[in-house]
Amino acid sequence: MMRILIIEDDLEAAEAMARGLSEAGYDCSHAADGAAGLAEAQKRGFDVLIVDRMMPKMNGVEVVSTLRREGDATPVLFLSALGEVADRVDGLQAGADDYLVKPYAFPELIARVEALSRRRETGAVATTLKVGELEMNLIARTVHRGASEIDLQPREFQLLEFMMRHAGQSVTRTMLLEKVWEYHFDPQTNVIDVHISRLRSKIDKGFDRQMLQTVRGAGYRLDP
Repeated sequence: MMRILIIEDDLEAAEAMARGLSEAGYDCSHAADGAAGLAEAQKRGFDVLIVDRMMPKMNGVEVVSTLRREGDATPVLFLSALGEVADRVDGLQAGADDYLVKPYAFPELIARVEALSRRRETGAVATTLKVGELEMNLIARTVHRGASEIDLQPREFQLLEFMMRHAGQSVTRTMLLEKVWEYHFDPQTNVIDVHISRLRSKIDKGFDRQMLQTVRGAGYRLDP
């Protein structure tokens, strides 16, 4: 069973996180401040560390920086309400492997923890996706087409990430509802059409070639 250490000073948030992760099959431990978290992490034996940025006694950046100086390569996921690009960059430069901004969707937390565990097992750290002129940085949460940076809302980012992972393939509405919106039924709304339209205007506007295409009777395709 995978062992996770949660270093979080908000007791209610930590308990909710630990409960959800335990229900998903993980063995969770908790430290209520940075200094206690560092001491627990130094005992080793954890598969993933989930670390809050702002904590008493020692902040998350100091905790992770100290562990990395000591040669501890345990995968680290930062959780923080600080979501600006500079904040994420600071966290990653301190040695974190991933960065999730609060408030977050719990299924995304689970997915990121699973991804970190796979990286540790395989030694592979894939941080970018590239399809044609489009490049997505999964850590900094940025997207560029050529030299142009594209500003996406969180759901648009998720939608584009899914399309990029299935580039060249026809993606159905059902696939998008299940994998991006986590609906296991069709709510009979035009939410997908609206988001596809917005995404298309952002990644294709001003370019000669249209990458996000509608496949009649099938769905959509990101053409590399």
